[in-house]
Amino acid sequence: MTLRRLVLVRHGQTDFNAEGRMQGHRESELTALGLAQARAAAPLLVRYKAVRLLSSDLSRAARTADEIASAVDLPVQLDPRLRETDLGKWQGLTGSEVEADWPGALERWQSDATWGPPGGESRIEVATRAVPVIDELDAELAGGEPSTVIACAHGGVIAAMCCALLGLDTAHWMTLGGLDNAHWAILRRRSLAGGNWRLTGFNVGPLD
Repeated sequence: MTLRRLVLVRHGQTDFNAEGRMQGHRESELTALGLAQARAAAPLLVRYKAVRLLSSDLSRAARTADEIASAVDLPVQLDPRLRETDLGKWQGLTGSEVEADWPGALERWQSDATWGPPGGESRIEVATRAVPVIDELDAELAGGEPSTVIACAHGGVIAAMCCALLGLDTAHWMTLGGLDNAHWAILRRRSLAGGNWRLTGFNVGPLD
């Protein structure tokens, strides 16, 4: 098989999302709404006919992936490289709490892909650890019929992976917006011969 398409799915709503808190590598649970979002998304993902289902090992992504697995009839392969951005000292804080202790830093982080929170990762660093997951799939699935892989992860890591795989200049990385909960991005190769990736869908979901 040849890796032709990637479907990168953000997890359902969590208690941290509902409270406006920054999660990073901190564990948080899906809310009742988040679980419903995952269950609504799952049957729609069947149409992509994926051959692999990957997930971040953080529970909010893994729980969302479990719902997808039931619909697409694939086992979930957990990979810690698909974790959300490590937000360092900001993890568990609200935006207003971050602004109070680090004035102006939140705006800088949201506009500069090379800068990370204190003790955390930049978007560039996130892509550096996550994109090899795709490189390994490329090698494993090389040759044969075109195939699709679904990966359940987080908004920050999905944005970073998209920017890196599309080959965007670093200065433009922060122009790609976030994903709603239980929505996904779709990247597709231009050819079966390992051509460049292109973005064919972003923030796709049950109501779109």
